[in-house]
This record gives sequence, structure tokens and C-alpha cells, in this order.
Amino acid sequence: MWRKPSEQERDVSDPSADQQPAPVSVRAQILSTEHWSLLATRGLAWNESFSRASWFLTVVSATVVALALVADSTGFGPGFRLFALVLLPLLVVIGVATVVRLVQLNSEDVELVAGMNRLRRGYLDLAPELEPYFVTGHREDVAGLMQTYGVRRARIPAGQYLSSIALLVSVIVAVLIGALAGMIGDAAGAGLEAAIGVGVAAGVVALAVLVRLVVRQVNRTWERR
Repeated sequence: MWRKPSEQERDVSDPSADQQPAPVSVRAQILSTEHWSLLATRGLAWNESFSRASWFLTVVSATVVALALVADSTGFGPGFRLFALVLLPLLVVIGVATVVRLVQLNSEDVELVAGMNRLRRGYLDLAPELEPYFVTGHREDVAGLMQTYGVRRARIPAGQYLSSIALLVSVIVAVLIGALAGMIGDAAGAGLEAAIGVGVAAGVVALAVLVRLVVRQVNRTWERR
């Protein structure tokens, strides 16, 4: 038959009943270890971001050189069009995948910075008198994160979007999509002017879609703060 345990029995069965708070030095060491872990993870994310963007630009550069060589040998004939129509879709797929991953890495970076701000709050709880010496933020709101990024604002500045690697890669991808659409139009016999119009329209639409993707993901990430 079940009976309610007494207060003494609960104290014996609960290991945390007599648990004492960890010493200040131990808490500081634990916070410091976690802080270094987040720093290392953030460094890996930044390295991946730069590596992906650099790899994509390298592939684009190599493709442009290859297209130039083929154009020189074929005189922009059917062989050049076929070669371009094979390579350009591949570049577009790689570019879109790069933009998506760069956006994800940006979101991960914001979360890591928020985690480091939380740890700084823990440092200040241990030693509140050190707050004047902290130049980075210790809050998890937008203002605190912007302070850690070195921007003294309470909202996301426009430069945060314009200078992002994901947006710069999006511009290149949009140009590739426009070039591909123009070549498809020319191969279909639409004429030079019509092919240029199709290419420009496709590039503008692609850029609008990619920018919308980047901005929406950035806003969604910051709205969690």
C-alpha cells in the first residue's frame, strides 16, 4: 500500500537536498570553459562561411575561363552554347546551395553570440563591479547583440544586410540565372533583344527572391531575441 514519504525520507532519497552551491571559482571556471567552447564553434562557423564563399567564387572564375577558351575555339557557335548550357545550371545549383548555407551560418552565429552574452551575464552575476570594463554586451536582446557586434544601435542596421556574404553571393547567383535564361532564349530562337530581355528579367526576379530569402531569415533569427 502506498504511503506518502516523510520529510526525512525525502531528504535522504533526494541527492540534491544537501547539495551546496558550487564555489565562485568553480562557477567561473565552468562559465569560462563554455565561453571558449562557443568561441571555437563560432570560429568554425566563420571558417566554413568564408570557405564556402571562396570555393563558389573559385568555381565561377574557373567556369568563366573555360567558357572563354571554348568561345575562342568555337567562335560562339553551337558548341559554346551547349557547353554553357551544361555548366551554368550547375553553377546556379551550387550558388543557391551556398546562399542557403550562408544564411544558416548567419543564424547560427547570432545564436552563438547570444550564448556568449548570457555567459557574460553570468560573469557579472559573480562580479558585478566589473561591468564598466566590459565593451561587449551581456544581454540577449537586439541591443545587447548589436553591442557585441560593435554597433551601438537597438535595431538591425541596413548595412547588416548589404554587407553580408550571403547577399553578395546572391547577386552573383542572380547574374548567373540571368545569363542562363538569356542563353536559353537565344537557343530557342527568340532573337538577341528578346534573349537579353528574358535574361535581365530572370536575373531581377532571381535577385529579388534570393534577397527576400536572406532578409526573411535574418529577421526571423533576430525576432527570437
